[in-house]
Amino acid sequence: MEQGSSSLSRSAWRCVRTQPKREHIAAGQLERLEGVEVFCPRIRFRRNTKRGKVWFEEALFPGYLFVRFDMLTMFRAVSSATGVRGLVRFAGVCAQVPDFVVDALRREADSVIVIKDPVLKAGDQAVMTEGAMQGLRAVVTQVLPGGERVKILMELMGTAVEAEVPIKTLEPAA
Repeated sequence: MEQGSSSLSRSAWRCVRTQPKREHIAAGQLERLEGVEVFCPRIRFRRNTKRGKVWFEEALFPGYLFVRFDMLTMFRAVSSATGVRGLVRFAGVCAQVPDFVVDALRREADSVIVIKDPVLKAGDQAVMTEGAMQGLRAVVTQVLPGGERVKILMELMGTAVEAEVPIKTLEPAA
């Protein structure tokens, strides 16, 4: 632990490095400590799997979280908590995260940031993500009223075919 700096004695936000995929465990352990405040922003998104689109939630900054504590009194307890690998350091000094950075993240992320499905519009290239046509490329020709279904133009056996499909079965082509 560093000694002799007056900036270390006051409570400040620090960046804590966690064990891989254990941010939530480290956050839970740190929240139990008296005088320790934890902020671990999370992100929620949908990903294609063999079962179709599935919601996933993970840390916005994998392997890291923000902790506010007094270095002089809580350093050992924070750095030895379950799931914690250590504090982020630069040139051997534990880095402080400015309050405005954490405040801005908190305003943006009400604990979980949700990534919404991309919006498709007429003319966009898309890929089928479900069903017998999974992996087939198509062009969106029309978004139908309500925005739940679209008309697409795809090529099947050398012939252009127009079809109407749920928008949730498509994702933008890369």
